[in-house]
Amino acid sequence: MLSDAGLKWTTVSTDGLKVMLGGTAPSEASRFRVLSVAASVVDSDRLIDLMTVVDPAALKIPDFTIEILRNGEGVSLIGLVPLRPGHDAIVRDLTKIAGDGSVTDMLETADHPVPEGWKAAVTFGIHALEKLPRAKVSISARRVAVTAISDSAAEKARIEADLRRQAPAGLALVLDISAPRPVIAPFTLRFLIDEHGARFDACSAESEESRGRILAAANAAGAGGALTCTIGLGVPSPVWADAVTMGLAAMHRIGAGSITFSDADVSLIAASSTDPDIFDQVVGDLESNLPEVFSLHAVLAPKPVETNQAPAIPVFNASLSPEGKLEMGGRIADQIAREAVESFAQSRFGSEKVHSAMRLSAELPAGWTVRVISALQALAELNSGSALVRPDIIRIEGVSGSRGSSDNAARILSEELGEGQNFALDIRYDEALDPLLGLPTDEECVSEINRILSEHKINFEPGSAQITSDGRGTLDKIAERMKDCSDFAMEVGGHTDSQGREEMNLSLSKDRAQAIISALLARRVLTGNLSAVGYGETVPIGDNTTEAGREANRRIEFRLLRPDTSDDPIGETTGSASDIEIKTPDSSTVRPKKRPNRDG
Repeated sequence: MLSDAGLKWTTVSTDGLKVMLGGTAPSEASRFRVLSVAASVVDSDRLIDLMTVVDPAALKIPDFTIEILRNGEGVSLIGLVPLRPGHDAIVRDLTKIAGDGSVTDMLETADHPVPEGWKAAVTFGIHALEKLPRAKVSISARRVAVTAISDSAAEKARIEADLRRQAPAGLALVLDISAPRPVIAPFTLRFLIDEHGARFDACSAESEESRGRILAAANAAGAGGALTCTIGLGVPSPVWADAVTMGLAAMHRIGAGSITFSDADVSLIAASSTDPDIFDQVVGDLESNLPEVFSLHAVLAPKPVETNQAPAIPVFNASLSPEGKLEMGGRIADQIAREAVESFAQSRFGSEKVHSAMRLSAELPAGWTVRVISALQALAELNSGSALVRPDIIRIEGVSGSRGSSDNAARILSEELGEGQNFALDIRYDEALDPLLGLPTDEECVSEINRILSEHKINFEPGSAQITSDGRGTLDKIAERMKDCSDFAMEVGGHTDSQGREEMNLSLSKDRAQAIISALLARRVLTGNLSAVGYGETVPIGDNTTEAGREANRRIEFRLLRPDTSDDPIGETTGSASDIEIKTPDSSTVRPKKRPNRDG
């Protein structure tokens, strides 16, 4: 009877006239029901209740989590996932990521409702793991934590920016991505004091402790503001910080000039205003106390000679525009040197972006061509700026979107010019030019493409998916914007009005959507995240009985797809979507007899 009533979890045993009821009831109500059913057959005085009730806490929906570890050997995962959607799909995706590596599956499943946000979190977590060959990803319905190692600081910044842009709305993203220390060659530090104050043009250290000592010595020598020093590999001696702090103290005593460390070579140039006695004392102190591996070359700049007529000073100058155009002028030694400089400039800046107006001059100091090419190498580290080469100094000024440009320029000049050569750097970092920090968000991508399309219309040839020539300019602009937006999954949907046969409209709409993707691919846009969908006449936005309405319905729409976006047609999606509209004239066959729109 208990079995017929659906109470199969109950056990029944007897001892004489006593009937003992056992088992674990799923609820107190089920336990009471067993007693009621049994009492209808056996006198209640003979019933012995030995049943227990499940702890309500045990019925709580479990915390679904996944821990995924990826390394060179493959992927391993452990955790608890819902039975539906099954864990097979997760393992299948991770097997593709593992490639030739193995997949160690230690997942367990529980038949409980799927938590809100779980599917989007898992999709995003697996996407994050795909970008990182050495990583651990922890996934829950509301949180994804990524711990990983990237190949470089630039790669770290790019990956962090990409993941933050692509994280589903409402998902807490925790990133702990580390980058290996860069190899600095030569290991360079340059400190100078002039009329603008004391500062670094370049700074390198091998550890946090070393950097702290160097920055403290720079502060003591008069440098203020936010000082930076790159920690990297390649230090020429374990006593690097000892040598540098001695050098910075020496510069403070001299008062004006520069000191440059290039590996173990130290070049000190004192300003012409320096007292010769102080110069001799400082240089003697450094020569006696610098660690043995370091070699010092010290120069006291001569005082300017006063004459009635200043001699002509040869110069070379170059300017780099924000558009990347290089203008070169000034003096060069001979035709061979001019060809060498022009060839180098064209290889670094592009042959079509270099304009040369150099004059030949036989009266130039030795090594002039090397100085010119070194200045152009340093200038190439900037987004825009200028280079001035004189016999006594090289000046590099400008703006860069990389925080390491000043360090790199100093490293190039110190390595190429050698000891005792003077140069000055005035390089400003502009965050707006930083290609890593300037990456647009998904909404910004959509907004910018939307603006382009609102200004320029794209048309198709009648009856085909061939884009007309007047749409090429618009596609060029979209392609330029899409190069920063290719990480975002987008659907390109084609739509028609209700004229013509339904099957033909459906096919034509998809062909036109695919034509847009093909046109972007031809412009070297990564289109792996773009998908073409043909909707035909099924999703009208205007009245098909009017020309204006039919014109509105003839369109292509882009929409942004996020991990939580469903596959419903545009206008019916439950996920987050942003629409971009390209209106196109419908060129499907117009028949005399027009069918009414199926959707009314």
